Amino acid sequence: MLINKNMDTAFAPSGRLEQEEIQKQAVNMDSVPMIHQLTDIIPDAFLILNKERQIIFSNQTFLDVTGIDKNILFGLRPGEALNCIYAKDAMAGCGTTKHCAYCGAVNAILKSQKNPGKVQTEECRLLTCNNTSLTFDITTHSLDVQGEEYTVFIAKDISQEKRRSALEKIFFHDILNTAGGIQGVVNLLHSANKGELNELIDMVQSSSKTLIEEIKSQKDMIAAENGELAVQFVTVNTLEILDSVKDIYINHNVCLEKFLVIANNSISVYIQSDPRILSRILGNMVKNALEASNDAETVTIGANLVDDGNVRFFVHNKSVMTESAQMQVFQRSFSTKGSGRGLGTYSIKLLGENFLKGKVSFISEEGKGTTFYFALQVGSLDAD
Repeated sequence: MLINKNMDTAFAPSGRLEQEEIQKQAVNMDSVPMIHQLTDIIPDAFLILNKERQIIFSNQTFLDVTGIDKNILFGLRPGEALNCIYAKDAMAGCGTTKHCAYCGAVNAILKSQKNPGKVQTEECRLLTCNNTSLTFDITTHSLDVQGEEYTVFIAKDISQEKRRSALEKIFFHDILNTAGGIQGVVNLLHSANKGELNELIDMVQSSSKTLIEEIKSQKDMIAAENGELAVQFVTVNTLEILDSVKDIYINHNVCLEKFLVIANNSISVYIQSDPRILSRILGNMVKNALEASNDAETVTIGANLVDDGNVRFFVHNKSVMTESAQMQVFQRSFSTKGSGRGLGTYSIKLLGENFLKGKVSFISEEGKGTTFYFALQVGSLDAD
């Protein structure tokens, strides 16, 4: 008997089997000859799902990865077992939110159900509730057991491979661009007159500072993903942080032909935070906003107080994100900039929520543009 079948869903069917029926299916599948011996030697996660996308069989690899007891695992859907951040967004769970339309795992399952006998493959980017980013190659295939329809679901974890590839591409892309700019300015020094010399030296100093910041940024990101990023909370002034971020990016190549301003109503208060990590978060917000802006457009940064008395930093630009981008924006490998990008918004969420214990959010609407927010739970504040 199906339960939850009448619950609202934004994508896949919401109905589930009752736990008693799940147990019957699990017992039947468990009795298939050699099934454990064959699947337990598979190095990847191997599941069998019923028509409702619920787990009724798992190999040992998946049990080891999730640490979930079989008695609890059976009846869950894959995203729920993997602690997907969106699986709890809807009462009906995994597969039923608007974000799920862009999930490779759910799409592979549904395609397999609609095309029995055909192997389906999809890439699944998943963000867990503790902001851990996972990427899987998903393979699905229909399965008939004693007249019942099931789906074989295999998930190969390619998170490390994707992480290494993205870091290398981003690192070399940004570093080479900045280093190339420095080389160009140095070449001009040979033929510069006295009036041009100071300006060119200032350009070299600015570009060198950017180069060092980009190297430090990648180093911090690796440390953060390994859980090794050191955090040091000190007294920080909100307006001084905004000024320092503006100073870094006002001369950055992403700001050419664009404007970067601090909102006039920005507050100046003292908070407890790590200024290096906070600057990194706001800097990534600014860089993303500048890259999304057209020439002659303005990116506005600022800080204000919200109703709960805490500080909320913000970065606004005029462009509007597509629905697809909004649904995937915090996933590690997703980017509107092409292959190999996609660390900016993910790093904002990872650094901001896991290390500074704040809350990252955004709004993107026609006529209003896009604003990213970073709210800090700072308690009492002292005005400047």
